[in-house]
Amino acid sequence: MDKNPPESTGPVHVPFGHIVANEKWRGSQLAREMQGKIKLVFEDGLTVVDFYLSSRSCILYITEADLVGGNGYRKKLVRVRNSSNLQGIVLVEKTQMSEQYFPAIQKFTVLDLGMVLLPVANQTEASCLIVQLVQEQTKEPSKNPFLRKKRAVLSEPFLLQTVQQIPGVGKVKAPLLLQKFPSIQQLSNASIQELEPVVGQAVAQQIHGFFTQSR
Repeated sequence: MDKNPPESTGPVHVPFGHIVANEKWRGSQLAREMQGKIKLVFEDGLTVVDFYLSSRSCILYITEADLVGGNGYRKKLVRVRNSSNLQGIVLVEKTQMSEQYFPAIQKFTVLDLGMVLLPVANQTEASCLIVQLVQEQTKEPSKNPFLRKKRAVLSEPFLLQTVQQIPGVGKVKAPLLLQKFPSIQQLSNASIQELEPVVGQAVAQQIHGFFTQSR
């Protein structure tokens, strides 16, 4: 009974304007790219979360190796999704090697868990995105998407980027869809007949097929 309990997924104290990073990222390209732009505090014992942006929001980083290596990443996503303390954002390395595995993690993260997923090409791109997310934390609570009601409709630009990833949608049709269906849940429940006036028959069938195949 004297073993340390597993990480509780929060709350963790994060100094204003800082990131609390899992010790495993010390010396990594991702950490090096962020240093000088944001203050990093490395901490041992973070077994689930990779980066805390605040005491209530965190980053789960899925590397190319994680994706290619199987579904082991799913357990930590579920733990954060089930936590009442945290809102998790999932960054996924989408590369030539991992691209074939991307649809599976996208469906699991966005559709099954209702979490925000953002694809990145590499750790350099990821560092820029994380710094941008930390800057969101400095906004007043009413404007900060992370401090809004938990699991409400995903906020821009994350919802927009998520919808753009659906086959056949892209940057032009995504905003049109979100005007008519302002949440992933509404979009996933839409019929082909409801989708057709917005995106046309062919894309409507693609969208409907994407959501129904994942159930």
